[in-house]
Amino acid sequence: MAIFNHLLLVFSLVPLVLSYPFVPPTCYTKVLGMARDLTQWAADLKRDPETSYCMARMPDLYLDVHNGCVMYKMRTYISLVEGLRERRCAYTREVRKLAVTMRQLFIFMSEKCHGELAFTSFDCAALERRHTAY
Repeated sequence: MAIFNHLLLVFSLVPLVLSYPFVPPTCYTKVLGMARDLTQWAADLKRDPETSYCMARMPDLYLDVHNGCVMYKMRTYISLVEGLRERRCAYTREVRKLAVTMRQLFIFMSEKCHGELAFTSFDCAALERRHTAY
């Protein structure tokens, strides 16, 4: 009976897997997704009771991968996060992970996806304003 249940499960899942449209992520989609996640993550850390005290002094993070100033903005934000001195916040796993993930995105955009990305604007002030919709 157990073999029958396993076969039934396999035969019901195979059509689902095969019918799912698999599109491998491009460099652009990966960068876009990472930027969206980092923007949300930084906002969440500012609201988190454990990290809100020191993250409140950090500027709001908005990463628009179409803006040419985004590389400067990321480099500055990474420096600010790595420069946090409050022990209870600066060394928490989530804050460190934010800095590491942002550094990965920076490297990804500057080295791995260099030819795929095209900046459509160079408005640094737009990255400083608070954007709620991404």
